[in-house]
Amino acid sequence: MNPAQAHPHQDYSAADEALFSKISWHLLPLLIVCYVIAFLDRVNIGFAQLQMKQTLPFSDAAYAFGAGVFFIGYFLCEVPSNLLLEKIGARKTLLRIMFCWGIVASCMMFVETTMLFYILRFLLGALEAGFFPGIILYLTYWYPAARRAKVIAIFMTGATIAYLLAGPLCGAILKYMDGWLGHHGWQWLFVTQGLPASFLGIFAFFYLKDKPEQAGWLTSAEKISLRAHLDNDAHAVQTASHGSFWALLRDPKVYIMSLVYFLMLGATYVLVFSTPTLIRSWGIKDVFTVGMLSAVGPLFALVGMVLIGRSSDRYLERRRHFLFCCALAAAGSLIVVVSQGSVAACVAGLAVLTIGQSSATPIFFAALSDYIPKRSAAGGIALISSLGNLGPAVMPSIVIALNTRTGNPVAGLWLVIALWLVSGLILLRSMRPTAAAPSTQLATA
Repeated sequence: MNPAQAHPHQDYSAADEALFSKISWHLLPLLIVCYVIAFLDRVNIGFAQLQMKQTLPFSDAAYAFGAGVFFIGYFLCEVPSNLLLEKIGARKTLLRIMFCWGIVASCMMFVETTMLFYILRFLLGALEAGFFPGIILYLTYWYPAARRAKVIAIFMTGATIAYLLAGPLCGAILKYMDGWLGHHGWQWLFVTQGLPASFLGIFAFFYLKDKPEQAGWLTSAEKISLRAHLDNDAHAVQTASHGSFWALLRDPKVYIMSLVYFLMLGATYVLVFSTPTLIRSWGIKDVFTVGMLSAVGPLFALVGMVLIGRSSDRYLERRRHFLFCCALAAAGSLIVVVSQGSVAACVAGLAVLTIGQSSATPIFFAALSDYIPKRSAAGGIALISSLGNLGPAVMPSIVIALNTRTGNPVAGLWLVIALWLVSGLILLRSMRPTAAAPSTQLATA
C-alpha cells in the first residue's frame, strides 16, 4: 500500500513489515535494557528503605521526600536535555546521561545523613532527565504514528520488566548480600544496579545511529520507504500546527496534557514506591517474599500493555484506550483497598492495577507524539514530561501524610483511585478529534 493512502486501519505490505521488524530488532533490545536499568535505579529506593530503616535514622517522611526530590531535578533539566539531544544526537546524549547517572546511583551506598540522601536523589533526577523523553523523541525518527503506540509499549516493557525483576532481585540482594565485605545489603543494591548504566551508555554510543539516514544496516530502498512513511504522518493523524517551540508554549492543550501526565504519574509512583511497604503491611516480613509478590503484577502487564498498544495503533485511537487503562488501574486499586486481610485478593488487585498502569503511559505518549508537530517535538515532549514529573515529586509525601494521619496503610489509595479516573476523563474530554488542518499547513510542522 502507498503510504500516502494511510487511513485509521493502516495496512502495510510484506516489505513494510519486514522493514519495521528489522528496525525494531536493531533498536529495541538495547533501548529496553537501558530502560530496565533506568527504572531500577529510579525505584529501588522503595525496596532499599525496608533495610535502610534498620541502619539509618530516617523517618517515613524523609524517605518520601527523598523519593520525590528526584523528580525536582528531573523537572529542571528535562527540557534542556531534550533540546540538546536534537542538536547533538541520541548517541552522545545517552552516553552523557547514562554514564553520569550510573556513577551517582552507585554513590548512594555512601549515604549516612538525610541531607546527602536528598542531594544524591536530586542529582540522580537531574542527570537522568532527558532519558525517557529523549527515547520517545528518538523513536519518532524511526516509526510513523500508526506504529508508535505499539513500539512505545514494547520499549516501555523495560519498566515492567524492571518492576518484575526489582522485587526478586532487590529482595535477594538485601537478604543474601547483607554483611558481605562489611557492607549492608542496601549498599550493594545501589552499586550493583548503578554501575551497569555507565557501561550501557558507552555501548549505546558505539552501537546506535542518530538518524535512519546514517544507518548502514538499512539499504537505500529501505531508507526511502521509511522516509515516505514518516513524511505521511501529517495525513494520518491530527497534529497541531505549531511553527516553533515558542508557539507550542501558547497552546492550552500542552498544559492540559501536562496535567493529565502529572495526575497519572503521581498515581503511578505512589504505588511504585509504596508497594513493598504495602505488601509488608499484609503481615509478610521476609524481604525476598515481599519482592516475589511484587513481581506478580508486572508479569501480567508485560502482555497486556503490548496488546492494548497494538489495538490503539490498529484504530489510531488514543483517548478511549487511555481511559480504559486508567479505569483498570483505578479498579485494581479499589480491589486492594477493599480486600485487606486477603493476600490473594490484594495480589490480584495489584495485578489488575499494574496492567492498567503500565499500559496507560505508552498510549499517552503515542497521543502526545501524534499531536506535537515534528518541529517542536524535542521541546514539547520534554516540557510535558517535565511538568508531569512534578506529580511524583509531591504525591508520595501527600499519601504518606494521609496514611499517617488516618493510621491506615491503604488510606492514600483512595487518592490514587481519584487521580487515575480524573486523568482519564480529562484526556477523553480535552483531546477530541477536530477537523484536520490543511495538509500544507501540517506539512510545515
